[in-house]
Amino acid sequence: MDGDVVTNTDPMTGWSLVVPLKPLVRAKSRLTAAVGDALRPRLALAFALDTVGAALTCPAVAGVVVVTDDPVAGEALTALGARIVPDRPAAGLNAALAHGAAALRTARPGAPVAALNADLPALRPGELARVLDRAAAFPRAFLPDAAGVGTTLLTARAGVELRPCFGGPSRRRHSASGAVEILLPGVDSVRRDVDTGHDLTEALALGVGPHTSGRLSCAAGARDA
Repeated sequence: MDGDVVTNTDPMTGWSLVVPLKPLVRAKSRLTAAVGDALRPRLALAFALDTVGAALTCPAVAGVVVVTDDPVAGEALTALGARIVPDRPAAGLNAALAHGAAALRTARPGAPVAALNADLPALRPGELARVLDRAAAFPRAFLPDAAGVGTTLLTARAGVELRPCFGGPSRRRHSASGAVEILLPGVDSVRRDVDTGHDLTEALALGVGPHTSGRLSCAAGARDA
């Protein structure tokens, strides 16, 4: 499934990804009705671990920065190999992404940068590589989410400002900002973010990563005990 892409793996030219993550106590609030308030923050962390873990094994990705102030998430994501950057602006999602992108480019000035959602538990490294490979053709590009309203990935080539417009109908805003929409079949795992119980069902149908599946299995076992 993921073996159809040959992508540049040079660490000096690969993509640097920035992933935003709210404090877990506030993350994924719309999932509460489906999974309960106790499981929700644990699932938010599991989603992020599966997202970042898959991204770090993608051949097109040189590194991942996670912008978060959550100490539990920071420790777990550092153990995977991500770099943690505190959310110094503390001014919302787009400010956090711009801050993370600036931190990435301080370390790797010539790197292309991409913002990736933290709630893609079914993410496949090969599908992400295909999207990034297509995005490299444009100064800025974005991938719409599965609902066709939001955005799961925004990219900017070396020397180009990221200019994130995430949140709500961000597909329209990113298009209006001049970013090119990536039209690519067979990348469902990169588009399947999870905000609701329905979204989680759809992600499970695609096949989620080990952290999400393990967390759900533990929760099911606790209910059945």
